[in-house]
Amino acid sequence: MAIFLTKESKVIVQGMTGSEGQKHTRRMLASGTNIVGGVNPRKAGTTVDFDGTGIPVFGGVKEAMEATGADVTVIFVPEKFTKAAVVEAIDAEIGLAVVITEGVAVHDTAAFWAYAGKKGNKTRIIGPNCPGLISPGQSNAGIIPADITKSGRIGLVSKSGTLTYQMMYELRDLGFSSCVGIGGDPIIGTTHIDALKAFQDDPDTDLIVMIGEIGGDAEERAADFIKANVTKPVVGYVAGFTAPEGKTMGHAGAIVSGSSGTAQAKKEALEAAGVKVGKTPSETARLARELLAAA
Repeated sequence: MAIFLTKESKVIVQGMTGSEGQKHTRRMLASGTNIVGGVNPRKAGTTVDFDGTGIPVFGGVKEAMEATGADVTVIFVPEKFTKAAVVEAIDAEIGLAVVITEGVAVHDTAAFWAYAGKKGNKTRIIGPNCPGLISPGQSNAGIIPADITKSGRIGLVSKSGTLTYQMMYELRDLGFSSCVGIGGDPIIGTTHIDALKAFQDDPDTDLIVMIGEIGGDAEERAADFIKANVTKPVVGYVAGFTAPEGKTMGHAGAIVSGSSGTAQAKKEALEAAGVKVGKTPSETARLARELLAAA
């Protein structure tokens, strides 16, 4: 099994005809993702050839869903059009919208996040500013390289794209059920807690690795959730132990203010919930190996 994305998932790509959309659609297809269509109102009715595989282009998400049975959309549109693209996906009631675009205005994200709630949360949003998610050997929705790891019994949820890739590589011999990059913006759709709950409920996930970073209180809230609800072993890593106070570090949400949002505070909260926390990605991977071996 896997969470959110399986081999049965039928994927469409909003922005498939753009340069980034085409590049990553080709990569997703090569990794076995069942991509059934693209969306571009200006190119509706055409077909894009990907190394001999013709993918039809539709005028809208609803039309694409009706024609193909799609239940996942991956969004590669410029930031100024992202809000409209996500709202369209929500209106079509597609099950999962993976928003890859970075640089989306926070008020735009807040607006489509609230809109999804108003519409009954029928569409799960992952992102924005995220690498997407992969269930190795089954499906890949986003920009995560598919050849880093294999299928296995570790679940991974991460704020950071590059640290997602590194952890997948560090534990490549053990493999993963699903790897979910949730993004590091101040407002995101799917959270650590959402993924933790899904991994806890997944019978084919034996251990969970959670990667956080400085800024905000998402990791502290995740620690409270783990303490109350998660019985599987959890290993954590928090990026940013050496970050200077008051300086935004890469992600828009990664900023430390006083003692709030520091890596040390997050580490302590997670450890208080029974999570083993590594000081480096490699140490985190070693802790995961030890816990799996002891299970």
